[in-house]
Amino acid sequence: MAEASVKPTPLLKDELDIVIPTIRNLDFLEMWRPFFEQYHLIIVQDGDPSKTIKVPEGFDYELYNRNDINRILGPKASCISFKDSACRCFGYMVSKKKYIFTIDDDCFVAKDPSNKDINALEQHIKNLLSPATPHFFNTLYDPYREGADFVRGYPFSLREGVPTAVSHGLWLNIPDYDAPTQLVKPRERNSRYVDAVLTIPKGALFPMCGMNLAFNRELIGPAMYFGLMGDGQPIGRYDDMWAGWCVKVICDHLGWGVKTGLPYIWHSKASNPFVNLKKEYKGIFWQEDLIPFFQSVVLPKDCTTVQKCYVELSKLVKEKLGPIDPYFIKLSESMVTWIEAWDELNPGGPAQK
Repeated sequence: MAEASVKPTPLLKDELDIVIPTIRNLDFLEMWRPFFEQYHLIIVQDGDPSKTIKVPEGFDYELYNRNDINRILGPKASCISFKDSACRCFGYMVSKKKYIFTIDDDCFVAKDPSNKDINALEQHIKNLLSPATPHFFNTLYDPYREGADFVRGYPFSLREGVPTAVSHGLWLNIPDYDAPTQLVKPRERNSRYVDAVLTIPKGALFPMCGMNLAFNRELIGPAMYFGLMGDGQPIGRYDDMWAGWCVKVICDHLGWGVKTGLPYIWHSKASNPFVNLKKEYKGIFWQEDLIPFFQSVVLPKDCTTVQKCYVELSKLVKEKLGPIDPYFIKLSESMVTWIEAWDELNPGGPAQK
């Protein structure tokens, strides 16, 4: 009887950290217990560091609050956002694992069309461990999935694919809308389950949502900076967007892939659209300049590591976006600080400059 209860070892058990930013008790982990409890969690507590966050028993975790961030990074802690879920990227920095899965505390286990619980983490791992195809679009979506393949007319020279750096998952129930869309569609819910994973083509940008996201930290970790948001900043809710645009430009340059689609999580609650509008207001205007900027970025050939790419990108941000608002000068400086802090905590890493 005892043997039957031994749990199988999950994929990448010792090679993946789960990063969760939060301001509240983590009761939501109970639902995820069957899928998460054998993994190591990194919890980044935002807001008041004197508040105690309760974590259900039986989870292997480390918790960092603002005092810990200040202690570990010293003056460089200025690059980590406060009172914003962008603080999660501190967890990416202190992790020592090859892979990261990050999830928000209002994301619950979703069910597939057959009413079976979806193991989101397992699907992210499958996405990351199989190649991506950014150079030529496969009309049957992910050719490496069971039951699919490369279609007629797909060049054989490209069928090996490239390493997958990012797996971007989606959401049932509350979609990830901006404030204006929330305001005009307050009752809209996503009930469409699309059983597909696809590689975002080279040269195409996308809006990266950080609430159900996995990535290869060894490959792309230093570019996963969620920017300066929240307290004392003129903008919020663009942390994951900023990271996604930077990451995609660098992945395109270095020849790696980004996938989107499965897995789904159940996004349980909509944030207040009026609060969101206040946070997003400037971003809604700025993104009309930001997107053409990222679309036109060409990184020099000698940028052969993520760090070099990111520092080069920071210079372009200062030069091209600085005139739009002084915020971008501050952000470009924080991008450099982030890389310096990353290299201090991760000496001799594979992506070292």
